[in-house]
Amino acid sequence: MNAEIQLPHQLDQFFPRHRRSVPAARQLAAWALPFWGLADWPRIDDVSLCVSELATNALVHGVPPGRGFLLRVRCDGDVLRVEVHDSGDGTPRIADDADEGGRGLLLVAALSDKWGVEERDPGKVVWCEFVLQLRC
Repeated sequence: MNAEIQLPHQLDQFFPRHRRSVPAARQLAAWALPFWGLADWPRIDDVSLCVSELATNALVHGVPPGRGFLLRVRCDGDVLRVEVHDSGDGTPRIADDADEGGRGLLLVAALSDKWGVEERDPGKVVWCEFVLQLRC
């Protein structure tokens, strides 16, 4: 067996529908990346901001009362993926008009290498990915 085979790093944490959940999610992601050997990676702040935006969107638009959201951060080879799972309806999109809102997803689109939405029952997963120049 090859001794250099590495399993992906993954962190899953459920957060309640509470305003303190956004900074807690951001702090958890910021803790995980250095723990996975990415302490000097220059995009840590980009990841933290995207976690904040996705968590905020989940709380404002996707988490019904009495529910919460799941944050998943996964580092697999040369890609770091952030997912926020919620049970709300609707499909997030970048707004055409700045007065509509949607600026958070505009930031996610600008800072990440790729982002998208997947269906889930119930709800959806909003995700973004960052390409690493190194392996985690």
